[in-house]
Amino acid sequence: MSDSTKSISPPPRVLVTKIGLDGHDRGSRIVAAYLRDAGMEVIYTAPWQKIEAVVKLAVEEDVDVIGVSSLATDHLLLPDLMAALGEAGFGHVKVVAGGIIPDGDEAELLRAGVSRVFHPGSPREDIVATVGDLATQARAACANG
Repeated sequence: MSDSTKSISPPPRVLVTKIGLDGHDRGSRIVAAYLRDAGMEVIYTAPWQKIEAVVKLAVEEDVDVIGVSSLATDHLLLPDLMAALGEAGFGHVKVVAGGIIPDGDEAELLRAGVSRVFHPGSPREDIVATVGDLATQARAACANG
């Protein structure tokens, strides 16, 4: 287990998914392996998920963080995902995005509540540490909420 996840018990639970019609999943599979190898519990979905299905799975699996990969414009669906999580009472769950996301779109995602955007080439250590920190924040928000 990595240093960023050693103090979290039970291990962080992370849902790695793709919403919309983008089927390119190589990056999400690599990131899922990074997180798994760091000691996190990873729930991985096939591509082409609907927002409602992602929210349902996040609730059922009691995840701390959702990672969404986008190589097309499907990251523009993330504000809708953030709203749906809030409506489901899961607004404490942290959401990160990764992939090909233009700077202007990144600012919009951050305003919508996405915690972090990772671009191609983001270091493994940065991804793992950030997701571990966000899991801790999500659990604290849930406990205080």
